[in-house]
Amino acid sequence: MVMHHRAGRGWPSFAWSVRGRVLGADGRPLIMGVLNITPDSFSDGGEHLDHGRAIEAGLRMVAQGADILDIGGESTRPGAAAVPDAEEARRVTPVIAGLARQTSAVLSVDTSKHGVARLALDAGAHVVNDVTGLGDVAMAGVVRQAGAGLVVMHMRGTPRTMQNNPVYTDVAREVAEELQAVLLLALAAGIPKEAVAVDPGIGFAKLYEHNVELLRGLDALVGLGCPVLLGVSRKSFLGTMLGRKVDERGPGTLAAMGVALSRREAQILRVHDVAAARDLVAVWRELDR
Repeated sequence: MVMHHRAGRGWPSFAWSVRGRVLGADGRPLIMGVLNITPDSFSDGGEHLDHGRAIEAGLRMVAQGADILDIGGESTRPGAAAVPDAEEARRVTPVIAGLARQTSAVLSVDTSKHGVARLALDAGAHVVNDVTGLGDVAMAGVVRQAGAGLVVMHMRGTPRTMQNNPVYTDVAREVAEELQAVLLLALAAGIPKEAVAVDPGIGFAKLYEHNVELLRGLDALVGLGCPVLLGVSRKSFLGTMLGRKVDERGPGTLAAMGVALSRREAQILRVHDVAAARDLVAVWRELDR
């Protein structure tokens, strides 16, 4: 279960097992820094295409307080085209290998392709962050064989098609049920439950009203018994809500994450601005004593 016991008034502990490491025992929310090695990601596309610059950026995030670095070589923004496996692997594996030599931070590869995942794990990654929720049937076997951690995200369709008129009756309940089905697939493939985290997929196959309703009902995911990874950083629903451009959505990002923390509904925060997230977690923990 996510919530095993409480230290003091709050801070429910959790256990996420990733290649021999157990994260979350002290109940402190984990910070996952976003490192995209892509030309077209919605927020930082093109900034880290050079492998050396990408490694430097990752090390800066670790110095700022990142527990995990999430390294991706294919944009998953709405409408994004697929990237060939070989090109995606060429983008991410040298960066993962370089970071593995220079930091003890947990390294995650953001990919939906089992071949890319295998190469990334061989290079030193500890986690596979799969936005398709095991859409590649061979992915679970690769994760199990490596003893890696797994993040399964909720999405319908593909990044190119996911925003084509998504329909929900009760979005929080339906997302929880569909993630439960993916979790059962992972368990059937031999992946231990303690290795799996779940992501509600804010902004993936969801319109503005779906994202807001889902964030209000995140407690539906807590019942799955896995850590919840929340990725709201700079996303378009904040632009709609606030009328802000991508680089102006930092305060809105912190507000959304703060609500989830106060309700004990997120254990892993996936962010672009690691230093701000670190401060959010520090202030929340101190005031929540």
